[in-house]
Amino acid sequence: MQVNETLNEGLKREFTIVVPASEIDAELNGRLAELAPQMSLPGFRPGKVPPALLRARYGDSLLGEILEKAVNANTEMAMTERGLRPAVQPKVEITAYDKGKDLEYTVSIELMPEIDPIDFASLSVERTIAKVDDKAVTEALERMAAQQKDSEPVADKRGAVDGDVVVIDFEGKIDGTPFEGGAAQDHHLELGSNSFIPGFEGQVVGAEVGESRDVTVSFPDDYQASHLAGKEAVFSVTVKELRAPKPVSIDDALAQRFGLDSLDALRDAVREQMQGEFAEAARAKTKRSLLDALADRHSFAVPAGMLEEEYRGIVHQVVAHGEGAEHKHDDDGHEGHDHEGHDHHDHSGHPSEDEKISEEERAEYRQIAERRVRLGLLLSEVGRMNNIQVTDDEVTNAIRSQAARFPGQEKFVFEYYQKNPQALAQVRAPLFEDKVVDFILEMATVTDKEVTPEQLFADDEADDAETDEADASTKTKKKASDTKAKAAAKPKKAKATKSKKEEDAPE
Repeated sequence: MQVNETLNEGLKREFTIVVPASEIDAELNGRLAELAPQMSLPGFRPGKVPPALLRARYGDSLLGEILEKAVNANTEMAMTERGLRPAVQPKVEITAYDKGKDLEYTVSIELMPEIDPIDFASLSVERTIAKVDDKAVTEALERMAAQQKDSEPVADKRGAVDGDVVVIDFEGKIDGTPFEGGAAQDHHLELGSNSFIPGFEGQVVGAEVGESRDVTVSFPDDYQASHLAGKEAVFSVTVKELRAPKPVSIDDALAQRFGLDSLDALRDAVREQMQGEFAEAARAKTKRSLLDALADRHSFAVPAGMLEEEYRGIVHQVVAHGEGAEHKHDDDGHEGHDHEGHDHHDHSGHPSEDEKISEEERAEYRQIAERRVRLGLLLSEVGRMNNIQVTDDEVTNAIRSQAARFPGQEKFVFEYYQKNPQALAQVRAPLFEDKVVDFILEMATVTDKEVTPEQLFADDEADDAETDEADASTKTKKKASDTKAKAAAKPKKAKATKSKKEEDAPE
């Protein structure tokens, strides 16, 4: 093998590599020798076919495999001999080859930069924490109670108003003919809920118990039942009972709606969930502070190809988001992005997207991309230097947590990750990153600062915007904008089963 360096510029290197024809010939003969015992040709016993005949018959079909093996092996040898660490997959182009001649090809690579991490003991990071007090738990319970629907009969004689629940019988007709699904008895309809055809509920407002009236509406043009879409219908409606909203008490009965035995158990469940949410928010802020500090204390060149790819990804996300697409980046700006294995999403097919943003935005997004790549490489290098690994059990547990969100579909979730190495890498990457962050935080000076829950969550929106600019490198946003506590317990019946009458209601 002959290796000539043709470019040495910053982190870029290019080489011309020549592999002698004799090496390729030897590899081909070796491969044919491996296959010979399995080969059989007419007139020869298995394994007794002459080598020259095997070469004539199968040599050309094996040549592609041999050339690929030669390119990979010689490229790796050239990198190893020179102590080079490619940042991304080398680009190879075969420039000359004929059967029986030397193989000549070029290799273009971008190297990992020299990264000298600071003494992490010199870092000072503030960790904001908030306690879950009784007041916060009570407020969460009040929100939960307000979301529960309850009503009681109206004793006074009056007309129905928005917010009331009317118990009605109704029958709908089109051109005087009843239609399937257009009738029900004892149906509970909350006025103002917009659960019926537009215009229906408004015409029931003012009706009193015992009153009958005709309600004329038109089905929407895009109504799910195409045979009714766009048609006018007249409903004969009789009000049988009028019920007014009734506040739901915060008591054991409320807890039982959520599958728990007592109010105390519900309080404990709510407190536990809020503590988890507070801890998650506190960790996110601490991580942002740490990444800011790391970015400020490290400065090294980043591979131009990685920078360009990250920039393209950011621009694509911005443009696609503006056009209503669902391609999002995560809040931290780099979770799920694998710099450990240098696995990047391909956004290179969208160069024209540059034309859809201003010059100022291009400059801003390039700065964001550079910061992301630099932080990603730094965390990857810290993990490599300190032998930080993500175990298979940790990956399995993470997938199990995701699968738990899809009851009854767990098997399909596991199969998806087993069949998609890139998806599996996106599970492993944030686990690796979190372990590196924890490793650094163990050595840094971390000072706790107690704040109120409002203060803990107050700057989330601003932090999200800053972190998109600050953090290392990633795709796939998992934005958590709802900071209010939710009950940890689930209702016994997540979704009530409709009666036949309710199923027939003209929603």
